[in-house]
Amino acid sequence: VQLQASGGGLVQAGGSLRLSCVTSGRTVSNYNMGWFRQAPGKEREFVAAISRSGYMTDYSDSVKGRFSISRDNAKNTVTLQMSSLKPEDTAVYYCAADGSAYDRTRGRSTSAYDYWGQGTQVTVSS
Repeated sequence: VQLQASGGGLVQAGGSLRLSCVTSGRTVSNYNMGWFRQAPGKEREFVAAISRSGYMTDYSDSVKGRFSISRDNAKNTVTLQMSSLKPEDTAVYYCAADGSAYDRTRGRSTSAYDYWGQGTQVTVSS
């Protein structure tokens, strides 16, 4: 499966952005999906995850209450709605697909994911 992330950009602190991840090759309903981010000089970190059905979601503490992950399996799309953005949210954001059974703990690790998109840059100015 191929993943294409988009929607990044430059936004002022307190603003919002909506990231999208479109899959091709195999339907997105076959995968649990995650969003990760990587800031310069830092390791890639978990942001949010959603199960195949969309019934289960998970967020890192740093984004909980500000970000929302959702999916539209009919459109092979996963979305990350980001609000109340902070300068520390600045990073390259990656979407990823996990073909295994959903597991909240496992889904927070980059090693759980089989496929990755190319990343989209999010820059939040103060």
